[in-house]
Amino acid sequence: MQREYDKYARQDGMNAVTREEFLGWKEKTKAMLIRLLGLDRMEMCNIKPIVAEKVRLDGGITREKVIIQTEEDVWMPMYILIPDECAGNSNAKCYIAMCGHQGGGKYSVAGCADIPQVKEAIDRFNYDYGLALAKQGCVAICPDCRGFGERRDMAKQGDEYFLEGTCYNLAHMAEPLGMTVAGMNTWDGFRLIDYIEERGEWDTDDIACVGFSGGGMQAMWLGALDERVKKVIISGYMYGFRDAHLYLNNNCSCNYVPHLWEHVDMGDIAAMIAPRRLIIQSGLDDHLNGPGGIDNVNKQVDIIKKAYSLFDAGDNIRHDVFPGGHMWHNEHLSEYISM
Repeated sequence: MQREYDKYARQDGMNAVTREEFLGWKEKTKAMLIRLLGLDRMEMCNIKPIVAEKVRLDGGITREKVIIQTEEDVWMPMYILIPDECAGNSNAKCYIAMCGHQGGGKYSVAGCADIPQVKEAIDRFNYDYGLALAKQGCVAICPDCRGFGERRDMAKQGDEYFLEGTCYNLAHMAEPLGMTVAGMNTWDGFRLIDYIEERGEWDTDDIACVGFSGGGMQAMWLGALDERVKKVIISGYMYGFRDAHLYLNNNCSCNYVPHLWEHVDMGDIAAMIAPRRLIIQSGLDDHLNGPGGIDNVNKQVDIIKKAYSLFDAGDNIRHDVFPGGHMWHNEHLSEYISM
């Protein structure tokens, strides 16, 4: 498989040397990725938002539970953390905080530490970045992605699976139909932005998306394919496919898109975000970096930086490397917000 990868991988990578070449490559690549993800199979519907509950948290934050329809009869629950100063404030910064694995979906990201399993996940990964953003005065929208939290399929409905997901089951159903888990989650991200715009309560011209691990994957895809996202923060998810997904071949099914590797690497996908603001967090000893370690990450970041250089936008990309393993880092969060 590694030999096959070396023969056929990244045939359509980002090799532009002018801004015009980049824009032409991006348009062609976007159309190709939409097809590979199965986004052309998704169907629009009315969002039909439902406010299921409102809870007052410490620190002047209101937590709403909102449920929206992303496809016909497909519903996405989310927690929306609204600091008092952001209520009805059209200048309020709005962050979509995507969930990754082993955190129970929205519960860890929104900081529901009163649930013992969630507290363990927060302590392990610094998983409550949605709550951290709200404490910094930003609106944080923390959805359940497909297969996690309240959206787990029947295979893992028991309490013992609360932190786990059902991407494996979703992928086995979706891929024979020309669809993918990554595509379904990207579609749900599109619809979530539609909801933010329809609600019209906060700054819709500067929407940001943030995520750790599998949430970083979702942030990357959404930022690459939806220009309405003006800032992307990817933590624990930026490395070359060969080392991190082929050599380390026991990753979750949501990472794998048929025929993707033939066309692009991860850096090429993230390069499509240029020249919008992009922040990448990497752990120096993150096991998901693969056998190449941080060099595997840096090679992808170099691809991205090349795209930013075509726009003279080097100040819009930041790569922070932290000591330690696979986890989110809050150390520079206020700087990220002001970027």
